[in-house]
Amino acid sequence: MKWNTTRFLIDLTMPKVMGIVNVTPDSFSDGGQHASTVAALQHCEKLLKDGADILDIGGESTRPGALPLALEEELARVLPVVREAVKLGVPVSVDTYKPKVMQAVLDLGADIINDIFALRWTEPESVPAPLDGMQVVSRHPGCGVCLMHMHREPQTMQSAPMEGDVVPQVLLFLERIAQHLQRQGVDKSRIAIDPGIGFGKTVAQNFALLARQNELLTGGYPLVAGWSRKSSLAALTGTPLASVTALNVDERMVPSVAAALLAVERGAAIVRVHDVRETVQAIKVLSAIKYIATSGIN
Repeated sequence: MKWNTTRFLIDLTMPKVMGIVNVTPDSFSDGGQHASTVAALQHCEKLLKDGADILDIGGESTRPGALPLALEEELARVLPVVREAVKLGVPVSVDTYKPKVMQAVLDLGADIINDIFALRWTEPESVPAPLDGMQVVSRHPGCGVCLMHMHREPQTMQSAPMEGDVVPQVLLFLERIAQHLQRQGVDKSRIAIDPGIGFGKTVAQNFALLARQNELLTGGYPLVAGWSRKSSLAALTGTPLASVTALNVDERMVPSVAAALLAVERGAAIVRVHDVRETVQAIKVLSAIKYIATSGIN
């Protein structure tokens, strides 16, 4: 399987690691650490040294309860970083739901649009007519796109999470959006899907998506798994003596790597992570075991 993007045909025979670059002061995990252009680019270079295959740059926090960011502020944060990151020789993804940001970063050469709203958000002030992400991506000749499932929106998604069996609901949503995008002329090879771990789901529902992840692969789209430092991991792995207090974000590396490895084992093509070096090392171990198992080496 390959993922067709603006400048790169990404071979997904082996799982790929997408390194997170938050150009934000308020992201739940590393907000403020890479908020300047210089700091963000230094982080990009570090992630590449650690083994990242893709960089995912975002300028707006979408943690539960986060307020929307003004278009001008997101552009000011993201564009200087993307302008330089596209020179680093790897695919550059931009985490945004705003059509005007999508268009601006694609004009700079970005390879992938990673959208929590799955291209459904409309820019109401666009002239002469409202603009949505579906239009931006379908008009581009070759960018890749990651469609994510989110229940409700960041401000409200955890106040009333999904109900019932989430796996078929998530699959149906993602397949409908992907098929609609293809009807707009976007080749299937440009599309990846993300079940949206933590975006409007309970802890149990998030782990159901991991346990039954193979059901999400039936449409033939590469799956992006984003478990890194999520609160569901903290809720599950808090120590008995501190069970009332979940692990803070700095203590979530080990369960994050474990979840990424389980996602890869269950068919994820890309894992989106903060802890690139540790995740790359773990995937190498899993890949070696798979190679030995399939090659008949004793």
